[in-house]
Amino acid sequence: MPPLHTQVINKARDCIALAEKKLNQSFDIPVVSFKQRGKIAGSARYSQWEVRFNPVLLAENPEAFINEVVPHEVAHLLTFKLFGRVRPHGKEWQTMMTQVFGIPARTTHSFDISSVRGSTFLYHCACRDHHLSIRRHNKIIRQQTLYHCTQCRQALSPKI
Repeated sequence: MPPLHTQVINKARDCIALAEKKLNQSFDIPVVSFKQRGKIAGSARYSQWEVRFNPVLLAENPEAFINEVVPHEVAHLLTFKLFGRVRPHGKEWQTMMTQVFGIPARTTHSFDISSVRGSTFLYHCACRDHHLSIRRHNKIIRQQTLYHCTQCRQALSPKI
């Protein structure tokens, strides 16, 4: 196992231990995996009591990742355990971040994602060009949805 993965696992355990101490309650150690892909740094899977992390973004941003992303995802699990289904970055999660972990409650990371950004497809409207993800492109191709420009409100068309 790469040393960074071990550090992430240890940080997740440390977060659980800190929460147990501050909340006077015991929690299971979550399953930690490194299967997250794309632009997302991490995610929490409540029913599996699992946190997933993006190994590419971890390697590119180790310190910020360990200090911010790991507690962020563990806080999601703990919030779910204590309050059930609530807004993902609502007041309960924010309290977990600030009062339990002592970390600012930021909802998104600011990592450079150029190395994990997928292919984009060029579309246009009356006012500008748009770069759509493969997921959005495929939904248009399968006629499942139609996207509109937020500025001019025109439907987006493939640029040939």
